[in-house]
Amino acid sequence: VWRTQLSLTMLSFTMAPTSFAGPATSFAPMRTSGAVRMEGTPPVFSKVEDTVPLPDPTNFNPGTFVRTLPGITGPLGFFDPAGFCDGTNKEGAATEGKVRYYREVEVKHGRVAMLAALGFPVAEQFHPLFGGTIDVPSVVAFQQTPLQSFWPIVVLTIAIIEVFSIFPAFENPNVEGWAIKKGHVAGDYGFDPLGLKPASRAALAEMQTKEINNGRLAMIAIAGMVAQELLTGSKLF
Repeated sequence: VWRTQLSLTMLSFTMAPTSFAGPATSFAPMRTSGAVRMEGTPPVFSKVEDTVPLPDPTNFNPGTFVRTLPGITGPLGFFDPAGFCDGTNKEGAATEGKVRYYREVEVKHGRVAMLAALGFPVAEQFHPLFGGTIDVPSVVAFQQTPLQSFWPIVVLTIAIIEVFSIFPAFENPNVEGWAIKKGHVAGDYGFDPLGLKPASRAALAEMQTKEINNGRLAMIAIAGMVAQELLTGSKLF
C-alpha cells in the first residue's frame, strides 16, 4: 500500500508540468494574433497629409478664363502687366479660384474706394457729427474724433463685417488657399435693396463692367487725394 501511494504521489508530480503546460499552450494563439494586429501603423496614428493635392490644371487656361470676365474695355483692353493671370508666374500657374480671388479683391476695393472718394471731399465741407467743430483735412479727421480713443472697437467692427463676407465666397483653405469658390459671383453678397441688378446676363455684365471701371478710377482718385493732403497739410478745397 505504501509503495502504491508513493507511486501515485510521484506520478502526480510528474504530471504537474504537463497540466500547467496546457494553459500556456492555450494562450499561445492569443499572443500570436496580438502580434499580427500590431503589424503596420494603426490608422489612428497614421501620418496626416498637410496639403490636399489640387486637380490637374493642365486643361485650365487662366488667360482665356480671365478674358471672359467683365471689366475689359477700351482703350487698354485686357491689361495685366504684372502677369497675375498668366499661365506661369513666380507663384506658378494661376488657378480658376485664384483668378476669381483677384477679381473679388478688385471689386471690394473698388467699392470702398468709391465711398472714400465721395466722402473724403464732402466731409471737409459738411461735417455735422461730433458737434460740427472738427474742421480739419479728412486725412487726419479721424484722429480728432472720440473714436480715436476706441480704435480697437472700430477695427473689430470692420473685422466682423469682413469675416461675414468671407464665408460665402472663399474656398475651403484645405482645398486651396486664397481662392474663391466657382459658384460665387464676384461682389455678389445678396445685398440689393434697390433692386438694381438686371435680369438679363448681358445687362448684368455691362453693369459689372461699369462698376469695376468706376472702382478702378476711384482707387486712383482716393490715393491721389490722400497723397495731396499728406504733402500739403491742407484741405482739398
